Amino acid sequence: MLQTIRDRAQGWIAWVIVILISIPFALWGIQSYLGVGGEPIAATVNGVELPARELDRRVQQARTELRQRLGAAYDPAEIDDKALRDEVLEDMIRETLLLDEVRRLGLRVSNQDVQIQILLDPAFQKDGRFDKETYERLLQYQGMSPAMYEAQLRQRLAAGQLARAISASALATSDELEQYQRLIGQQRELSYSTLALSDYQTDASVDDAEITAFYEANSDSFRSPEQVKLDYLLLDSTDLAAATEVTEEDLRNVYAAEQARFAQPERREVRHILLKVPEDAEQSDVDAVAEKIKGIRERILAGESFDALAKEVSEDPGSASKGGSLGMIESGIMVPAFDQVAFAAEPGKLSEPVRTQFGYHLIEVTKVVPAQIKPFEEVEDELRAGAAKQGADRLYYDLGERLANISYESSDSLEPAAEELGLSIQHSDWIGRDGGGDGILAQPKVIAAAFSDDVLGQGLNSDLIEPERDRLQAIVLRVAEHREASVKPLAEVRDEIVAQIKQQRAKEAAKTAAESLAEQLRQSKEWATVDPELEITSPGLVGRNAPEVPRGVLDVAFKLAAPSDGSISVGTATLDNGDAAVVRLSRVQDGEVKPSEDGRPATEVYILTQLMGRQLSDDMLQDMESRADIERMNMGGEDGL
Repeated sequence: MLQTIRDRAQGWIAWVIVILISIPFALWGIQSYLGVGGEPIAATVNGVELPARELDRRVQQARTELRQRLGAAYDPAEIDDKALRDEVLEDMIRETLLLDEVRRLGLRVSNQDVQIQILLDPAFQKDGRFDKETYERLLQYQGMSPAMYEAQLRQRLAAGQLARAISASALATSDELEQYQRLIGQQRELSYSTLALSDYQTDASVDDAEITAFYEANSDSFRSPEQVKLDYLLLDSTDLAAATEVTEEDLRNVYAAEQARFAQPERREVRHILLKVPEDAEQSDVDAVAEKIKGIRERILAGESFDALAKEVSEDPGSASKGGSLGMIESGIMVPAFDQVAFAAEPGKLSEPVRTQFGYHLIEVTKVVPAQIKPFEEVEDELRAGAAKQGADRLYYDLGERLANISYESSDSLEPAAEELGLSIQHSDWIGRDGGGDGILAQPKVIAAAFSDDVLGQGLNSDLIEPERDRLQAIVLRVAEHREASVKPLAEVRDEIVAQIKQQRAKEAAKTAAESLAEQLRQSKEWATVDPELEITSPGLVGRNAPEVPRGVLDVAFKLAAPSDGSISVGTATLDNGDAAVVRLSRVQDGEVKPSEDGRPATEVYILTQLMGRQLSDDMLQDMESRADIERMNMGGEDGL
């Protein structure tokens, strides 16, 4: 065939082929030159373009980190997608500014520093050690190669060098430290009255024009995130164990081969009397205790009750009240000197005094239970569970390897793998980039794979994914349906908008009432003259983090001007639950300045220096931003500065 092609690719036929191939290449080159069809840009910083694709990846990474950090407390509904996206974009802009300055200053990060950072990252570790396969798989889910990730990491580390250098240049003077102590330990005497939001809610109707205006002004709040429905094959060793058959003959063979595993060692019921000897006791004191324990032994041998004497003289608080009884013990539980005597003594025979690090003991064995092997019937269930798990684990690894191979070879369908391995194709509900699935479908690795370029972009099966290191559970998935992010239609969110407008009206009414009440309080200075029936809370003198005072009230109280003698300061606050509050501040008491012997408390100096360093770093970034040419793109289609 190759020779035929070669023979015919001569003369005018060859020229036709060349021309046909050249046309699309030429058009593609012109398009690239003109910049037509380039990827969307999220922002430009001094001419450097920040791709929207990179912003999307960073936002997804931020969601994943939030989910991992918050665990069970993570609630996607509580996350403002627009605010998160804006915050990530600002981080990218600041990082770009820092990198520009880093390059100007000639700062560098060594290959060794990059390598160490990767090796120590817990996300790339398996069983506490760096795992190359995990590293490459996670990067693949994020659409990155190791070279791309390492280049970005090098840039972040270099930017961090500059930020740390600026922060480390901060220096706290003695005057600043004293001022910090006065402020951080400051207390304020306050009282407040709360106006409940529920008292201002009404059933007043909301007209269509107001609903439409609210919808248009807050369209981002009603945006449905990008979502997918998945088809998937699930392997779980727990399910395989339940379906694994184990015969009694198999169990008896295991029982016979592992007799030592079911051996019950000799146990002894022991009681003792203890007279303590301090570790730093003088020899004369040690000798005195030794003589005393010998006297107690003579009394027992003479016929006095061990039980009664133990309750009377033993200094072991755990056993004295029980007549010295330690219950059943096995060899190796007690300290060596005690253990040796207890497991050598004849039952019913009182030992000589025994010295341990605790003091002197008299020991008596009251009962001996000989060593024995548990009967098969007693351990049968344990053997069955163990055998089933071993069989399931072997089957899991076998099926897992075959599942990975078949789903890769038949990458456009899960049916071949399902048919050959006897698995059922399962189906998910809609799942977003920020989660929404249950069980294994809620795992970050699974979500990352579902939205990866291979699975979502190219429609391929995913690799075999094992989300949890300590559980034999794996999944292969593919996207069955996909819908882009979009704004929900007005009809779908109408009731929600009405509720929000009514809530907003109630908040504004409560705030207006609070401001009116605050103005009256400024004039009269006393709650009773404003309204004797007001419910007043008076926590008195409180610190900045007083747990008994609502956060909103504290924030306002510590921002109000300090009142002079005989006067007050008044402010209003809106609390987290929507209630309004009027705050009355009557006195400010500065924190006490407590210098240490060297005049500078180390902990407070460190905290203040860190705060000042952070402020220096923020000021530097703000200065860079003010001088930079930054253009943020409106992803809806219009540019914005």
